[in-house]
Order: sequence, then structure tokens, then C-alpha cells
Amino acid sequence: MTAPRTPEPRPAAEPFLTGRTALVTGAAGGIGSACALALAEAGAAVRATDRDTAGLDALTGRAQGLPGTVEAHSLDLVDLDAAEEAAAGVDILVNNAGMQLVRPLHEFPPDAFHTVLTVMLEAPFRLIRGALPHMYAQGWGRIVNLSSVHGLRASPYKAAYVAAKHGLEGLSKTAALEGAPHGVTSNCVNPGYVRTPLVERQVADQAEAHGISRDEVLEEILLRDSAVKRLAEPEEVAAAVLYLCGPRSGFVTGSSLTLDGGWTAH
Repeated sequence: MTAPRTPEPRPAAEPFLTGRTALVTGAAGGIGSACALALAEAGAAVRATDRDTAGLDALTGRAQGLPGTVEAHSLDLVDLDAAEEAAAGVDILVNNAGMQLVRPLHEFPPDAFHTVLTVMLEAPFRLIRGALPHMYAQGWGRIVNLSSVHGLRASPYKAAYVAAKHGLEGLSKTAALEGAPHGVTSNCVNPGYVRTPLVERQVADQAEAHGISRDEVLEEILLRDSAVKRLAEPEEVAAAVLYLCGPRSGFVTGSSLTLDGGWTAH
């Protein structure tokens, strides 16, 4: 597998989100954890949600000493009512939680398809629905939806994931059009393959399905169409999320910000 890239040193973020409250789903690891830390570094009070309570505890430990705070909240997004309630009163919503199952369409378990769509599309709808009243009342809000290159392109064997991400793109654009008169922006961030536990599991699934090594999965399948031959790092994605929550992005809405190493340039 491609060696991890050492993140470039960066100066501490200006605390431009002091006084703002953010909610990040799927925050116990990977992109979600990086987003929670980036937002807290910029001064936000972050509600970090996940089912993985141990991962959340580790995250809150890493956040000690930052200008903002990270507070752990156990949340299973299958409980849609709880998801909507959790988003009440937030200024920034980062819909990040995701899951993946790699199977041919004719073998894809219907219950798994339903769960993926619930967690990755219906739950973001309910979270946005819960967050908007407060955002509208104050005339400011930021919604960032962690989509994927698979929100713009399809790949075989990922029917539920691709369907959910394509749906999330439409949901995000609708929120952008409705939110604009109220000072609320809504955008997607579309990374290619990122070094996360979800991608690590996907590499293992692909290796088993194709009878090849993990390195061959990276080189011949995952990174085949990428001009930059490495996985993205969670911190790179978090930097894009932070930009969309910042003071110079108010005119950016209804957009899909692609971080794919040149994949979609073909």
C-alpha cells in the first residue's frame, strides 16, 4: 500500500469560528475526526457524534488545548429522530458519516442497501432539517456534505454508496437554493480515495473479490485514474471543509469541491 504522506506543517488556524457551534457526524476517526479538530482549532465549539464512543473519547483528548472545544455525543444515525434533534441550534453542520459495502448488484443485500441510504442520505436530510430553523433565524449557517468522487462518477459493485452520494449532491444543491436568502450556504466536498478505515476495508474487500494483493488494488483499481498516485490524507479534506465554513466562502454555495488527484480531469 502507498506509504502515508506526512502532512505539511501549517500555522495554527485563525480562530475565526469563535462563538460558533458545529456538529460533525462520523467524528470518531478518519475525515470526521480531522474535521472536528480543524473546526475546534478555528475556535468552534464542536459536537462530535458517532457510534464509536472509544474513538470519540480519543478525539476529545486530542482536542485539549485548542482554541475551541470538542464534546463527544454518542449518536446512531439510523435513529433519524435523534439525528434531527442533535442538529438543533448548530451554526455549522458537517455531514460526514458513511459506510461502504462492495458487492455486485444482483448479490447486494437489500437490507444493507436500505441501511446505507438511511445513514448517508436520509440522515443528512434530517440533520439539515433540524439545523435550518436556527440558521435561518440568525441569518447565517454553513452546511458541508462530505460527498465523494462517487457523487459525480459511478463505479461497479458500489450501488448503495454511489446512489447515496448522488442523492446527497442533489440534497445539498436544494439546501443551497433554499438557504441563500437566509445567509446559509450548502456545499459538497468530493474527495477521491482517502486514507481512512473505510477505504482500508474497501481495499481488503476488493483484494478478496479480485484475487489480487492490496497493493495491486491500489495501483490497478483505486488509483488507476488518479494523476496523483497516492491516497489523500484526512487533513487535506478537512482543510477544504474549513474553507467552506470560513469568512471568504459566502459566495460559494451549491457547489461540489473536488479533491481527487485529477481523477475527474479525464
